[in-house]
Amino acid sequence: MKPWKTLSRHTILEHSKYLTVENHEIELPDGTIIPDWPWIITPDFVNVIAVSYEGKFLCFRQTKYAIEGVTIAPVGGYIEDNEDPLVAAKRELLEETGYEASQWIHLGSFCLMPNRNKAIGHSYLARDAKYVKPPDSDDLEEQELLLLDQNELEKILLQGEIKVSSWANTVALALLRLKSKEG
Repeated sequence: MKPWKTLSRHTILEHSKYLTVENHEIELPDGTIIPDWPWIITPDFVNVIAVSYEGKFLCFRQTKYAIEGVTIAPVGGYIEDNEDPLVAAKRELLEETGYEASQWIHLGSFCLMPNRNKAIGHSYLARDAKYVKPPDSDDLEEQELLLLDQNELEKILLQGEIKVSSWANTVALALLRLKSKEG
């Protein structure tokens, strides 16, 4: 298999550090040229499913601009320039919940939209989380911190109450990891 080739690119929109849109001219492996391939540049991000030392999963009930109604969400956010993903995960957990965790397990790193964007989401399971200070979140959405047991979280996942694929992926991987011998 051969990769696609980028023949040229130019910026269409440079909105902020969170969004740039480019137009690429690409060549497919069979030689076909596509002159107008939109490419979206956004930062890499982290998603964290944290479990308190009492065995409760920290999640949010929240709204998101593009989602109808409410969704259940793990902790998450963008990685700052030159920030290590694990450092970002720890920062986001503390900022959003006021918790710190003593045990961190990397669940994987995944591309969300491989034909339109190369942003990578890094998924983590944080164990033995303890409350250390009030949260200092800059999230724009209204949100409520939930402390769920494993059965409640599994039910929420299976009922589709987690409405973002990277979040559902992180929760599913964390639950699988906890059920495995490695968890």
